[in-house]
Amino acid sequence: MARGLFWLSLLVVFFILAWSGWNEYQKLEAYRVWAEKFDQAKYDIYAIIGVKGKEITWGKPSRSIPDTLPNFLLSDVDKIELLVNDKSVDLANLPNQGKPVIKFTFMNDNPPTIKIPFTEIDLAAKWLNYLSNLQKKIC
Repeated sequence: MARGLFWLSLLVVFFILAWSGWNEYQKLEAYRVWAEKFDQAKYDIYAIIGVKGKEITWGKPSRSIPDTLPNFLLSDVDKIELLVNDKSVDLANLPNQGKPVIKFTFMNDNPPTIKIPFTEIDLAAKWLNYLSNLQKKIC
């Protein structure tokens, strides 16, 4: 009886892990199809972001990415900065740990700000450089 309960619990854990893996695979496949229409795109567990020309589209990853995700024009952005744990950081001295976010502040305050989360500080810094350089080319 005890062995049966042990194996049953292992079987339940196996099915939970299998479902979790299948769910993540569905998200990645939906992202792959979505990202084909962009010049540059990023996927991680917190957010997806795509850049086409001067338009930035972003959202939360899911198994089926909706057709209408929030977007904005890079030409409307006044300031782009990297925040780690809600504090602005210098790109020359990046911290080792924390929750990175790229914050967009707009000229007309509509919307006032948009924050796009990242999983890695280094990746967020690379995207900040890319978007800043792209903004300089556009403006």
